[in-house]
Formats: sequence, structure tokens, C-alpha cells
Amino acid sequence: MNDSAIAVLDIDGTLIDSNYHHALAWYRALRSVGEIHPVWRLHRLIGMGGDQVLTALGGEELERRVGDRARERQGKEVDALLEEMAPLPGARDLLVAVKERGHRLVLASSGQQRHVDAFLDMLDARDIVDDWTTSADVEASKPAPDLLQVALEKLGASPDAPSVMVGDSVWDVEAAKRAGMPAIVVRSGGFGDDELREAGAVALYDTPGDLAKALDDTPLA
Repeated sequence: MNDSAIAVLDIDGTLIDSNYHHALAWYRALRSVGEIHPVWRLHRLIGMGGDQVLTALGGEELERRVGDRARERQGKEVDALLEEMAPLPGARDLLVAVKERGHRLVLASSGQQRHVDAFLDMLDARDIVDDWTTSADVEASKPAPDLLQVALEKLGASPDAPSVMVGDSVWDVEAAKRAGMPAIVVRSGGFGDDELREAGAVALYDTPGDLAKALDDTPLA
């Protein structure tokens, strides 16, 4: 068994440039069920799992009223935007660099299976990573720690196994904190450095490629 830290990487928004697409998809989905919410408010919630977005946006009443319909529609809106998404600079290089240093690597995504499959194909990552998660693996997604804990379980690792999270949002950092993992963040989530540091991020990088080049200066050294 490799004793080096397990690398737990978010994929959607961290490795794939998709955050603003998701915000637009939520806007269109909510509008289709008669709800208009500013895109900037929706963007602030990207990184949360889809099971939590509407409650955070408008409370439990909004979730009860339109939750299932809005989520189904949002998934279809994402389907239509997939061809406009692409890996962020150096995303695959980061995966390769992590593996070359002997770390086990799992992608922790709360995305739907078909979207995760599309992202894995974009990254040509199936032969690099050790495993990955989808929304089907947990009942509560980020900022709950469940997804990260399941990611470790996928590798047969204990919940307290040495591990490091790489994400792009304050929600990733919060989930990592609850799971007992240090969090490295790339700025593709659009959050301010002060917000990310206050949430607990241990290091910030512009792109996955920048992180790959600096990997020896991080907890994944």
C-alpha cells in the first residue's frame, strides 16, 4: 500500500472549465419552471451539489416547490452545453504529475454519471485515475464531507488516511475541512482569494497546470 497522501480532485470546475456553464444551466432550468434568479447568485452556489443549490438559493420552500423539476431540467441544459466545455490549462498534466509522484488519485465529483463520463473522456483520464465518484454515490453532496469520504472508500482507504483535496470553490474547501483534508484551490471557481483563504485553503493557483508545476511545494510533494 502506498503511504503517500491520496489525491482527491474535484473534476467539474476544477479540471473542466464548466462553472459558468452550470450557472447558466441553472438559470435556464429555473426560468423554465417560472423562477427568475440572477445568474451571479447562482454562480456563487456552483460547487455545491445539485441537491443543495435550491435550498441555499431560496430556502426549503423553493426546493419543495420546484426542486425535482429544476434539477431534471438543469441536467438537460448541461447536456446541451457539454460541447462548449473543455479541460482547463494543464488539467491532464496535473493528473499525470500526481500519479508520477506515486499518489493514489480519485476524482470526487457530485455530477451526474453521464456528465462525469463526458469529463473523463475530455481529459482522457480513465487510465490515469484510480477511481471516481458521481452523484449516485452519496445522499448529501458538498459542502457535506460525504463525497470525499466515499472517494477514500473507493480506494479501500480509511476515513483518516492521509489525503489532500484539490478543488475550485469555498464549498470544496468546506467539505475538505469537514473530512479532515487540507484543500488546495485553483481559481477557476471565480471566488476571491480572501474568501478561499478564510474558508481554509492552504494554497491557491490560477490553473491546474500552475499547480502541476508547483506540486513539490504543496502537501502533495
